[in-house]
Amino acid sequence: MSDPNNPNIKSRDTPQWGLYQRELFWKDNKGEVPPFSTDPGDLEDLAKRSLTIGGWYYASSNAGQSYTHLANRQAFYRHRIIPRMLVDTNKRDTATSIFGHKVSAPIGFAPIGINKIYHPLGELPVAKVAAELNLPYCLSTAGSTPIEDVGQANGNGPRFFQLYMPHDDELTISLLKRAHQSGFTACILTLDTWQLGWRHHDTAESNYAFYHGTGADLGLSDPVFQKRLKDAGIDPIKQPNEASAMWIDNVWHGRAWSWENMPWLMEKWREISGGKPFCLKGIQSVEDARKAVEVGVDGIVVSNHAGRQVDGAIASLDALEKIVAAVGDKTYIMFDSGVRSAADVFKALALGAKFVFVGRLWVWGLSIKGELGVRHVMKSLLADFDILLNVAGFQNVDQITRESLESLPNSAAMIAEKSRL
Repeated sequence: MSDPNNPNIKSRDTPQWGLYQRELFWKDNKGEVPPFSTDPGDLEDLAKRSLTIGGWYYASSNAGQSYTHLANRQAFYRHRIIPRMLVDTNKRDTATSIFGHKVSAPIGFAPIGINKIYHPLGELPVAKVAAELNLPYCLSTAGSTPIEDVGQANGNGPRFFQLYMPHDDELTISLLKRAHQSGFTACILTLDTWQLGWRHHDTAESNYAFYHGTGADLGLSDPVFQKRLKDAGIDPIKQPNEASAMWIDNVWHGRAWSWENMPWLMEKWREISGGKPFCLKGIQSVEDARKAVEVGVDGIVVSNHAGRQVDGAIASLDALEKIVAAVGDKTYIMFDSGVRSAADVFKALALGAKFVFVGRLWVWGLSIKGELGVRHVMKSLLADFDILLNVAGFQNVDQITRESLESLPNSAAMIAEKSRL
């Protein structure tokens, strides 16, 4: 269905994303060229050339020796899609629903902080493109743009607020109120970043934007935090480094929360938002997934922060399958970490995720060409997903099940087993 006059297009409920392939193929006839290659390796190379060394290190660095990052990619590799032939996919549908929002595909923009180190406009072009494509956008508490401005840029798009919970209850409540008032319809608390993981390149370059006065606009625009700055005698104009450091030190840097704090936070968010969904991000163990269900969350994101926090950890995709088996019928399960393609999205869905978030792909697009780059990367991903359903013989997202994959043995598990013999 790369023919724009195909009559089946009119009967589809979602856009003909695959037509973006045709648009790119036709550009040469118009004396144009596509913006850039969206092969993940090419994206990395282009982003590296576009960014400062600090921007590149922050975008690319993983914890320790990047073993968790490697495990994430290896886990995707061992699962293989089983195509189905002679299936009428002409009226296929890429859409799904998440927390009451019907969206274009089971793909969302993962929360990533300090976007201004990737592009001067920060989160604004990203939020704008997300709304344009009708894909959920997640704003990080570590964002470099005020909540209100991001909400405005996102317009009527579905958007969620990712919370790093400050050790200041009044400030936490202020952030939640601002998010709700700005149209964010779910709160997602990240659990694995009480402190940054050890990232060799970032530390070697003293590469931490917040300590150099960049990226704290979301916090510096908060009325409660402005009072805290005043009480501390810090002028954010004259002392940007100190002000930004004080902000990020409120939400990260070694002070952990526990399960006992979750009922209070959920109660406050639901009270402020009128009962909107509350989720936990960073779940990797079955035990934690069960605890999340017990405390009453509306969803969990199975994630290892793309390998940026715990080096040598379990692949997030391996964790997903076990967690789905344990609590998949009890809560809404989402996934991120290591996603690089439509095939990766498909595999996560087949292993039981209801929704998949991508991060580094759109960050690289933002770094290369700003709004145009984000749009190109995400439209390409949507086209890839649409075409994958077509050529693999799937009519809709619900048909993607565990039976859609053949899986090779987990080599890491095999090595561990042999070591015990």
